[in-house]
Amino acid sequence: MTTDFLNNILPFLQEIFSFNESRPLLFTQFYFWVFFAFVMAAFSFLYNRKLLRNTFLLAVSLFFYYKTSGSFLMILVFSTISDFVLGQLIYASKTQAKRRLFLFLSVFINLFVLSYFKYAYFFVDVINNCFGANLHVINYLAQAANTVSGASYFSVDKIILPVGISFYTFQTISYSVDVFKRRIEPVRNILNFGFYVSFFPQLVAGPIVRANEFVPQLYEKYFLTKKMFGIAIFWILNGLAKKMILSDYLAVNFVDRVFNNPMMYSGFENLMALFTYSMQVYADFSGYTDIAIGVAMLMGFRLPKNFNSPYKATNPGNFWKRWHISLSKWLTDYLYIPLGGNRNATVGTYLILAIIIGIIILLTNNIWIALILISIVLILSVLLIFWKKTHKVINTNINMMNTMLLGGLWHGASWNFMIWGGLNGLGILSFKIWRQLNPYFKTLLTAFLFALFVLLQNIFKNPAFLIGEIWTGFIFAGTLLSMLYHFFTHGKTLPKVNRAWSILLTFVFISFTRLFFRSGSNLDPSSANETAWETAKNMVQQIGSHWNWELLGNIIAANSKVFILLLLGLVIHWLPDKLKRRYRYAFAVMPLWLLLLICVVVVLIIFQFATADLQPFIYFQF
Repeated sequence: MTTDFLNNILPFLQEIFSFNESRPLLFTQFYFWVFFAFVMAAFSFLYNRKLLRNTFLLAVSLFFYYKTSGSFLMILVFSTISDFVLGQLIYASKTQAKRRLFLFLSVFINLFVLSYFKYAYFFVDVINNCFGANLHVINYLAQAANTVSGASYFSVDKIILPVGISFYTFQTISYSVDVFKRRIEPVRNILNFGFYVSFFPQLVAGPIVRANEFVPQLYEKYFLTKKMFGIAIFWILNGLAKKMILSDYLAVNFVDRVFNNPMMYSGFENLMALFTYSMQVYADFSGYTDIAIGVAMLMGFRLPKNFNSPYKATNPGNFWKRWHISLSKWLTDYLYIPLGGNRNATVGTYLILAIIIGIIILLTNNIWIALILISIVLILSVLLIFWKKTHKVINTNINMMNTMLLGGLWHGASWNFMIWGGLNGLGILSFKIWRQLNPYFKTLLTAFLFALFVLLQNIFKNPAFLIGEIWTGFIFAGTLLSMLYHFFTHGKTLPKVNRAWSILLTFVFISFTRLFFRSGSNLDPSSANETAWETAKNMVQQIGSHWNWELLGNIIAANSKVFILLLLGLVIHWLPDKLKRRYRYAFAVMPLWLLLLICVVVVLIIFQFATADLQPFIYFQF
């Protein structure tokens, strides 16, 4: 009987404690909630003993990461130990030179590890294109592991990106910088520090938690009121609904099909795929964040807000204050401001700009792009030398563009991500200029751009020029109407109409930039650039081609559920913030029996939308 019991229990335990790539611990899987139930059950006995509580949560966080990433757990452990030791050395060093040295080591080690796993293919591609070389990526860590083990356990000709490496790398860098700047004291116990780095709700897809926000919570007593419990449950259900009802359904039933083969679909379907992807990526990423915030709150920890209704943004700059807020703030504090921010420029400002421009010229090998970039550099140089009033404006915008380009590159080792970041930077810059113009000049400018694209389209018959013609014509029509109203009412405006118009234009612009974002996602790094560019080009070709309007009704009918769900998602997104706060509060203060009943009903509804195939969170790849 004992033998039979062992024969039954051992495979079960092996299944639980072994890594299975096809069954990671995702928030949308039943296995995760079983895991979390066990965590909370044990947590209920430990929550008053802080070090024991933190040590337990460190252990389950490491287990969670192991079940998600397997042997890559060792990279997380290495990063934790390295930054813990360097943080102590930074703080204890008596001279500024030593403190700078240890800070440099921390940043260098973190970025080297990140670059090795995330940008190896990108760097090899740059070198091959620039110098005509024929280098290939070799996984030296896998090679070393095979040598030590004496067996070929790991593939040496492919580098796989560890889940969440960008997020915990940025967290540990912020910790070292904050210790260096005396914003916080270093964490004295490596168990507490390991818990800060690896806290499982936000480990693999953020939000990026800053040390000065989270470390003080390590030493606080557990605190959870009835209202906080209700809010936590609301965020969890809200996140699950976003992910499984909106994101997964839109992806499986429309977005993935169009992006995988855009030439098989009409221009209208390609255009709607862009707008639908905007909703998909928001519902996916903010859904993960909502669940993470709710799960962390149940354990007494507060994670930062990562989204603030981004599609209510009235311009691209405002969008980035609402979208992935933890990354935007990180880039602002640890890249934009150190480069000089809105005050001046540093050596790093011009060095980064020169490297980016040089690589673009070498890789594109296009004389026109080279001439345009060199002309821009010459014009800026002349202005900086002979017109001192322009210094601050030019330097601020160069710092901003550098930040957006590197922010794009953070998302992935593909030129499509840099194009996406650059387009967002140009959007922010364009709005800065736009808001300083008077209504009459705005009308003239948009009329000129519209006429220019009409001329270019008539000469070259290019789908991209047709899209530009429609876009500038749309803006010109709105600007003209606004100018006429301003003229006939002697300077009056329509704030609500202007706000709605600005939100619409911003949403369309952001959605079009996502053409390059989505095209560069979920690809083999060795072929990402070529595949992504081909997808983007084909979608532009289809959107800018002749539309068969007779088929429009059939297309809408065939995809009616998708379009209704998209519209419903946008309507809920655009609801007033006050209304959202009210129904959150109403849910949180319900009697416990009613709250649990609603939970059961909502969960049943959510799982009616569950797809057969596993849909990982989009930001796992970053």
